[in-house]
Amino acid sequence: MRLGGVPFNLDVTLCCGQVFRWDKVGDWWYGVVGDCVFKIRRFDDELEFVKSDAELVRHYFGLDDDLHRISSIIGRDAQIKKALQRFWGLRIIRQDPWECLISYICATYKNIPAIKYMLDNLSRKFGQKVVFDGLEFFTFPEPAKLARASVSSLAECGLGYRAKYVFETSKRIFEGSFELEPLRQLPYEQAKKELYTLPGVGFKVADCVLLFSLGKLEAFPVDVWVKRVLLNHYAGKLPKELVKKISKPEGLSNVEYRLLNEFGRNYFGEYAGYAQEYLYHSERVHG
Repeated sequence: MRLGGVPFNLDVTLCCGQVFRWDKVGDWWYGVVGDCVFKIRRFDDELEFVKSDAELVRHYFGLDDDLHRISSIIGRDAQIKKALQRFWGLRIIRQDPWECLISYICATYKNIPAIKYMLDNLSRKFGQKVVFDGLEFFTFPEPAKLARASVSSLAECGLGYRAKYVFETSKRIFEGSFELEPLRQLPYEQAKKELYTLPGVGFKVADCVLLFSLGKLEAFPVDVWVKRVLLNHYAGKLPKELVKKISKPEGLSNVEYRLLNEFGRNYFGEYAGYAQEYLYHSERVHG
């Protein structure tokens, strides 16, 4: 698949903390998307992939997002312009909403290795094994599998208190009392309110699911890294009282989260989610 001038940084896209079940072996990235296990690598101006097709690759990696237009809209200051330059080609992946939802419920107050550990355990225990290139992979478990599991068996995967949330949310999805796909058609705020009704879904989890799987590119998740970015580089644009409150080591209150989220969406506009991911990764890598 020739990229033909389409900016795409595969390594940064898969390393920037938005997905958790990709691994690099040699030059190749191996991942599971739905029931498809495939490998992909960047070679000169081409993407090479095995066991997948161009349409899936193009859609999954958001290669039809116009990064030049996006950067012209979000590139409002020196900080974001520097992040865009450093990580040019980073794209928002279009994840499966179900897997994304469970992933970010598990991600609450955990670092990336711990999140990866939990999701790998869930997939090994409740997913289907697929052997490819002599390596074992596991599909992400369907809602029925997790809804029929016991809370204790979920907790054994390293989920801790999150096991109850995963079980209850899985049950609602499996029983059909909540559907994820229709959220794509709702306005951002309305879709976010719907997600709040699910066990284990707070402001940040909802924003991550909306951004990384439901096409809401205006979503602006705020975590400790994004809070740090805003304090270090955007404090002058925030109310002084808010800066004083969020400078404390404690986590964000709901009000503080909402104010920072609104700032990000208002300041960066319709592609605030792209700004968030570039700034988030830049802060993690360079500080």
